[in-house]
Amino acid sequence: MREAMWWEPLENNRVRCRLCPLNCIIDDGKRGSCKVRKNIGGRLYTLNYGKVSSIAADPVEKKPLFHFWPGSCAFSIATVGCNMHCKHCQNWEISQADESFPYLHDMTPEMIVTMAKKYGCESIAYTYNEPTIWYEFVLDTAKLAKKEGLYNLMITNGYINEEPFRELAPYIDAMNIDIKAFNDEFYMKIASVPSGEPSRRTAVIAKKEFGIHVELTYLIIPTLNDKEEEIRAFARWVVEETGDDTPVHFSRFFPHYKLLHLPPTPVETIEMAYRVAKEEGLKFVYIGNVPGHPGEHTYCPKCEKPLIVRYGFEIVEYNVTDDGRCGFCGEPIPIVGTYTKKRYPGMWW
Repeated sequence: MREAMWWEPLENNRVRCRLCPLNCIIDDGKRGSCKVRKNIGGRLYTLNYGKVSSIAADPVEKKPLFHFWPGSCAFSIATVGCNMHCKHCQNWEISQADESFPYLHDMTPEMIVTMAKKYGCESIAYTYNEPTIWYEFVLDTAKLAKKEGLYNLMITNGYINEEPFRELAPYIDAMNIDIKAFNDEFYMKIASVPSGEPSRRTAVIAKKEFGIHVELTYLIIPTLNDKEEEIRAFARWVVEETGDDTPVHFSRFFPHYKLLHLPPTPVETIEMAYRVAKEEGLKFVYIGNVPGHPGEHTYCPKCEKPLIVRYGFEIVEYNVTDDGRCGFCGEPIPIVGTYTKKRYPGMWW
């Protein structure tokens, strides 16, 4: 436990947390919505600093990041807590837990960086639960990782206030931001936050102001965010605000947590989203959670030939030159880094 960043004192020993747009006002002895920031005697403390719930050496494609050092290894770490309470969360066992979770390990930034290098990983991914509510530990670890030549990846809902994000952003190399839907009713009823606008704002700031590599994921859930007009509006926003070269992943929903009554997303719905996004001008659209689908592949936007052929998280064919061009027609392809043609020993907790 250590004193948190981004808070202010209020009257009667209350505090206001300023880390995320919920801006929780917290009474003495109480916690914010994320469950891991607590008011103790009129000061705000983070309860999950150095508390690690999960570790894995993952393919970077699993994040998913398809245009950032393809084939490389991401040393993935997670804690507990989240500032959203999504009814479909597949990692709810940790995202909705607090520091009393029984399988936590105490670790330091130095330990994380040492292990990442030991397992041959090129990056550290803050993932599985929401990394923004692990802010202090992520910031300290990311700073050290940078010094040691590692990349920092955030797999996030993007629900963070501008000022704290701007302090963290210089140490982040790539982000996959989860856009839950393109309607605020979804955010209120399913994610328990008022609006998705802060997440979209984070994506724009990350890419346009800090040059962070940004990819977006939109999990399509039957009856909740699967209407063609909503997906079309989302795709149009991506083109206008983050650019037509932004990779977008439309993922298939499977029943989890509190949405067990809904069926898996029909593959036809995912294919509709893929088609609509292409119609709206997006150049790099992907279909997720449908292994073996041709929508997993990267195609050249000019000659339309397959540049990166994937099966799940595996690359089986790579036709991008080392200087980032289509191997068939020479069209520039926005991919950070070159293909890492090696495999890593698996490890996880």
